[in-house]
Amino acid sequence: MTTPSQSAVTDKTSNQETLISSNDISSNNISANAKTHKLLLINGVNLNLLGKREPEIYGHTTLADIEKNLVARAAKYGIELICIQSNHEGELVDEIQHYGLLAESAAQVDAIIINPAAFTHTSVAIRDALSATQKPFIEVHLSNVHARESFRQHSYFSDIAVGVICGLGHLGYQMALDYWLTHTYDLKLDS
Repeated sequence: MTTPSQSAVTDKTSNQETLISSNDISSNNISANAKTHKLLLINGVNLNLLGKREPEIYGHTTLADIEKNLVARAAKYGIELICIQSNHEGELVDEIQHYGLLAESAAQVDAIIINPAAFTHTSVAIRDALSATQKPFIEVHLSNVHARESFRQHSYFSDIAVGVICGLGHLGYQMALDYWLTHTYDLKLDS
């Protein structure tokens, strides 16, 4: 049984529970086994229209299809993928803050995949929320933003992202997920 100042972490390989005190958490003495096995997928403005909006640019795959496939792939490896989409900047900031910093340790995510969409070019607020969490993130774009209008070529996120994937359609999301599966959790993926 844990006290309010402790969190229980189960090592899936040995099925043993380890207690972590709040002192360990605050002093960053948490071992690699203390990962929550949760990732956050954030999709910004207008991505709820995927499959209907400009399919010649964004493709015919819907956001629901993308999320369903990613959630299933993550679950196959024992990882929970939390999916969020909003057309409202403040709502995205709230969710990033919650899952990245404010939630109980066990509810926080280990890393983030974000397609900020049009917020890419405008949102210092989302950038600051991502920075505040100190969680690593990958920026994903369905289209090649560098081959589009000049205003789409500036990102407020790229310089602080672990990486940027653009122009590969919905496959960019899976590439980002696979990166976290292999680099955060040291998993060997099926071909």
